[in-house]
Amino acid sequence: MLKALRFLSWPLIVGVLVALLIIQQYPEWVGMPRQEVHLQEAPKFNFTRQGPDSYADAVTSASPAVANLYTTKMVSKPAHPLFEDPQFRRFFGDNLPRQRRMESSLGSAVIMSPEGYLLTNNHVTAGADQIVVALKDGRETLARLVGSDPETDLAVLKIDLKDLPPITLGRSDNIRIGDVALAIGNPFGVGQTVTMGIISATGRNQLGLNTYEDFIQTDAAINPGNSGGALVDASGNLIGINTAIFSKSGGSQGIGFAIPVKLALEVMKAIIEHGQVIRGWLGIEVQPLTPELAESFGLEGRPGIVVAGIYRDSPAQRATLQPGDIILSIDGEPAGDGRRSMNQVARTRPGEKVSIQVMRNGQELELTAEVGVRPPPSSNGGS
Repeated sequence: MLKALRFLSWPLIVGVLVALLIIQQYPEWVGMPRQEVHLQEAPKFNFTRQGPDSYADAVTSASPAVANLYTTKMVSKPAHPLFEDPQFRRFFGDNLPRQRRMESSLGSAVIMSPEGYLLTNNHVTAGADQIVVALKDGRETLARLVGSDPETDLAVLKIDLKDLPPITLGRSDNIRIGDVALAIGNPFGVGQTVTMGIISATGRNQLGLNTYEDFIQTDAAINPGNSGGALVDASGNLIGINTAIFSKSGGSQGIGFAIPVKLALEVMKAIIEHGQVIRGWLGIEVQPLTPELAESFGLEGRPGIVVAGIYRDSPAQRATLQPGDIILSIDGEPAGDGRRSMNQVARTRPGEKVSIQVMRNGQELELTAEVGVRPPPSSNGGS
């Protein structure tokens, strides 16, 4: 009996497996819907569309316009390490002998015009007593600081040399994520160095680096000493000023940031013309409109920012804005991001009037404010 069952079980098992395979391949035969999966295959790769084998032409075009910076400043330090001991300071206070010595730092700069104007980072030149510019052709000269803008971390220098090779300007608003990018600078003081990567992201902000942030992110290696150097495209055109890295080791970890050339040019022109950057100001502190707040105000799906505070005698106060108001738009531009709206106000010429659409106590109001001049960073925040 067992032998007979064993003999019959094999055909039964094989029959069930065949039936399952048939159902899987042809489910409509048993009334089941066919599960179709549409996959998109790439076309045959066209090798003629490959990028260039070398970026030497781009480097040859851009690198003469990138200079090395050597800044020096005098610092005051205790004449002897023992004077740092808390016991000495307890008995002698701050009247301890001190000595002055020279400290130097490294950076990079970009020649923007044949007249000798250079762009670099504010943190490279801040507090410097002397700024030495070393060109790729071997010439060296002292630079004069025309002006700086700590809120974007940019500074403008001026040198007086003939036959300067200015860099060719690109369009930072046309770059795409995935475009090739070359970083040129003087990392660790080893001399001019070129690294290659891609554009990893654009419009990076809320990093806490500057007041006004609109960074290009790249994985081209940027190291200490690259600050103020050039980020160029595959043709050697300037698209950004290298300014910062995200790193836990102090060296490049593939996350570098550059200030777009469009913003850098606006700052440079303002500094050359006025000695500083004059920005518009309303005098408000804002915070994001959270989904919970939006629901409570009946604003689901609509952009907005909440007025958290107003400076006394500010343009916002004169325009009757109040804490708790929800700004829906400024001059027709939706106010969905506080930083972007702050940048919009900052770009507005002081004295111009802007219309502000707000929601207050469930009612929409149209207010008008005359934009003022933004005070120095030490005396205010907000937009």
